[in-house]
Amino acid sequence: MSVSSSKKKNPRGRRGMSGASETSTRICDHEGCDEPGKFRAPKAPDVLDDYFWFCQKHVREYNAKWSFFDGTTEAELNAQMSKDKVWERSTKPLGDPEQRAWARLGIEDPHQVLGKNATQNPGKGQQAGRRLPPTERRAIEILEAKDTWTKPEVRKAYKALIKVLHPDMNGGDRSQEEQLQLVVWAWDQIKGSRNFKD
Repeated sequence: MSVSSSKKKNPRGRRGMSGASETSTRICDHEGCDEPGKFRAPKAPDVLDDYFWFCQKHVREYNAKWSFFDGTTEAELNAQMSKDKVWERSTKPLGDPEQRAWARLGIEDPHQVLGKNATQNPGKGQQAGRRLPPTERRAIEILEAKDTWTKPEVRKAYKALIKVLHPDMNGGDRSQEEQLQLVVWAWDQIKGSRNFKD
């Protein structure tokens, strides 16, 4: 017994590219037609489990008249086309994390930083000022100066503290001598530093 002869005797029949079955026992569902229904067509666009069975002639008529978008408005059609672009899966907008960071500061466009919003949030780098060695940072704190100042400005702050703390200015009171020594030490650190402009 050969395989080809058993295929010829197979009662299930063969299906062509159209999905038609040669041994279909159904009759065409079109009124007045007695031919076997070889082709199935869905009864409604949203119900795909229920089908009409048509002969070749009537399935062509049905397909020519049938439209999935029959009765939809142009707006609904455009909405469906937009959904179809992403296979009807809603997507989240890909936001730029940097843009979200700017938005938290009330800046929609990063170029606004160059305008009035430039100093709204100076950031960690500007709060800490320039990078200074720990000894110079401590000296600035002792002199109650800012690290953005120049040497002459720091010197003015130093002189003002000397006038307040020196015993000659306080009627011989030596209770603030330790603080005075700290101020003198701090000025020595800044005086020899290259981090401050002359």
